[in-house]
Amino acid sequence: MISLKRSVEVEFISDIVCPWCAIGLHSLLAALKRVQDSIEVKISFQPFELDPAMPEGGEDSTAYVGRKYALSAAEAARNRQTIRARAAEVGFDMASIDSRRLYNTFDAHRLVHWAELEKRQIGLELVLFAAHFTYGADVSNLDVLANAAQVVGLDPSAAREILTSGAYANKVRTAEADWHSRGIRSVPTLILQQKYRISGASRPSDYEEALRRVAAQQPG
Repeated sequence: MISLKRSVEVEFISDIVCPWCAIGLHSLLAALKRVQDSIEVKISFQPFELDPAMPEGGEDSTAYVGRKYALSAAEAARNRQTIRARAAEVGFDMASIDSRRLYNTFDAHRLVHWAELEKRQIGLELVLFAAHFTYGADVSNLDVLANAAQVVGLDPSAAREILTSGAYANKVRTAEADWHSRGIRSVPTLILQQKYRISGASRPSDYEEALRRVAAQQPG
């Protein structure tokens, strides 16, 4: 049977410890439900580290955000409230943790790359976002990452082997460098059909509109 759906490719550039990336993904998935009858969307997740130099053991998020964005404690608290409210709008439980730790996410990105090869990438992204933002887990920890892989049906032993061997490190570094060379400085950033860029976490209706607009330009 010939499909009458239009096809749109979405490259979703994000980091596991980026709250707006978690919101953006849940918002995008909500949009996908609205267009599923007429548009086939293929999502690929692309790596971006907010801080590649994040040390082992991580850093207190309040201190980090305050330093990076020059926010006072009160401003940071208001910012967290706004983020939690936006997350709730798209059905994502972002726990009311006044101060969590941020961790290095390079290994998580390597695991996500492997998950794409195994057709489990979306599920793993969702589990990792929940691990960090809902449960406050250390997403640089080998046990946390292997458990996340198992939750989405991947072999946890294979995950451990990948993480301890350094597999896919070059691919992740190369991809990160490529996005930087193309001017990506903040996430989430979505690239539709390798051409149309959407920066920031839009609401489902905005993503839906963009998908329909781009799909209309594709061959029937």
